[in-house]
Amino acid sequence: MIDNAQTQVVDGHLREFLSVRELLQHRALDMVFQPIVSLADAQVHAHEALVRGPAGSSFYSPDVLLQGGAMEGCLFEFEVACVQLALQRWHDLGQSGRLFVNLSASALAYLMRSRGTDALLEFLQACKVLPRNLVLEITEHERVQDMDAFATIAQHVHAAGVGIALDDFGDGRSSLRLWSQIKPEVVKIDKYFTRDISTHADKLKTVQAIQLLAETFDSTLVAEGIETADDLRALRDLGIQLGQGYFLGRPLAQPLSVANGDTRQVLQDAHLAVLPTRTRANARGTLRRVSVMDAPTLCLSSTNDEVARVFEQAPQIHALAVVEGGKPVGLINRVAFINEYAKLYYREVAGRKPCTPHINFQPRVVERNHRIDEVVGILTSDDQRYLSDGFIVTENGRYVGLGTGEQLVRSVTESRIEAARHANPLTFLPGNVPTSQHLQRLLRRGGSFVACYADLNHFKPFNDHYGYWRGDEMIRLMARIAQEHCDRRKDFLGHIGGDDFVMLFQSADWHARCTRMVEKFGAAAAQLFEAEDRRRGGIYAEDRFGVQRFFPCTTVSIGVVSVEAGMFRRADEVANAAAVAKGRAKAAGVGVWLQASPEHAEPPLAAMVWGGAGAPTTLQNMAA
Repeated sequence: MIDNAQTQVVDGHLREFLSVRELLQHRALDMVFQPIVSLADAQVHAHEALVRGPAGSSFYSPDVLLQGGAMEGCLFEFEVACVQLALQRWHDLGQSGRLFVNLSASALAYLMRSRGTDALLEFLQACKVLPRNLVLEITEHERVQDMDAFATIAQHVHAAGVGIALDDFGDGRSSLRLWSQIKPEVVKIDKYFTRDISTHADKLKTVQAIQLLAETFDSTLVAEGIETADDLRALRDLGIQLGQGYFLGRPLAQPLSVANGDTRQVLQDAHLAVLPTRTRANARGTLRRVSVMDAPTLCLSSTNDEVARVFEQAPQIHALAVVEGGKPVGLINRVAFINEYAKLYYREVAGRKPCTPHINFQPRVVERNHRIDEVVGILTSDDQRYLSDGFIVTENGRYVGLGTGEQLVRSVTESRIEAARHANPLTFLPGNVPTSQHLQRLLRRGGSFVACYADLNHFKPFNDHYGYWRGDEMIRLMARIAQEHCDRRKDFLGHIGGDDFVMLFQSADWHARCTRMVEKFGAAAAQLFEAEDRRRGGIYAEDRFGVQRFFPCTTVSIGVVSVEAGMFRRADEVANAAAVAKGRAKAAGVGVWLQASPEHAEPPLAAMVWGGAGAPTTLQNMAA
């Protein structure tokens, strides 16, 4: 029982309510309706009915109503009454679209046991609501105890033509098994995963995984909790079918017939969302990629003569593992053992004795399925015996073979290179893979955009002259300035390696952005040179042929390709054209070079802007 009295005008009299039961008895509940919008065409697809108590009271909140119903032991009756009220209000308002109504799994089971499908259909008929226009949205206040029995109930609901939706999937209560067994027509993604999805790569990856599940189970997805234009645009471009949230429309007593203006503006915007990517390199490799040597093993009782014979029979083995009960206990190094065994009279004196004195009882032992980054400490530790001894590889603690330091170094290197293809470890910008993916998305959309390939001029001499630390600072400077001049909502910035950057502009003022970028970088990069070199305008360093010559201060050149619908089919074609434009920009010594369209019989004029420390800004015309 909730203690504080609630008031409501009933039949012209001020009435105090002390419980949910009284609210039900006096029909003091009401319904509001929140739109569910199609993200493909901005049309209102359906509405969700949400119960409200007396206005201005704590009973107004549906959470308080549910809590009170549970405390009073009338939760099921309350939920069923809400379904009836929602349908009645929907009928009274003259609505004919689809209506989502919340109902817990337990309440649905109670409804079917106490009244059956026929009673539900009779009430639908009385309210003139078609069965297909009702969607029972299953909300799990607690986990479904008998999943098989509930699946049978769901089959009866489906057979009656009534839809089923699974609410708040991913919140910790909605289970994958429930999705699989009841086969809902609609699944709502919990707002935790959709809120701020435009800036959180992990949430985006989770939603993409849910999309795969929805495709497997043939369910339609609704993204809940959409509150910003950026999140809506990201969800639209992910291919989520339906959306719900305050940005799309708040719960109202009168259902919306059309989506609000802000919603239509975002969904009809031709600009493609720049989806977030992981900003840290993610080395996902495991030691299963390491070539594990299937080497013979020894035991603690093995003699020195037996060890020698095994080494003689397997000349490629650098060490031997000592194993007891399937678990490694030590390692014998070949070179160290043979050096002792070859000493004068050693065989005669110690050949038949146990090999225990030669065992390293603290070898490097690595689980086979550990991530590469979890064992990279082996390479950087003070104990460098892995270089000669290698290491023992186990699986679930049991011996499976040997590995070498060379193999470990190679595996770590390959893993880091693969990770850098996704996120550059120096600038944390997207690498080759997400850059290609976004480029392909732009091509599939069929609109126009601008592809820019930026490269630093005279960077290698600067890097060689001042060292890698200063070189890294120069690259991070370029990344920072490029980020400042890209609109993160429209323009994609990728770092594809070394001093090479790719910008995919949807901003109409891309040329002005690139011009400012060139000018700002030229001025800032000059500050990374020593004062004497700045005064001289550059440095003396060796070129690629080993010849000492003068190199001007580092600047940036940007090759540009304006892409129209149908001009290219694949991402690599755009990348190749942008690389050609970048090469021409560097060869011409200009800041921005606009590559001619391959479809034009006459090459267009190429706008070139040179910007740098103390360099004049000029605009020239040249056949591309």
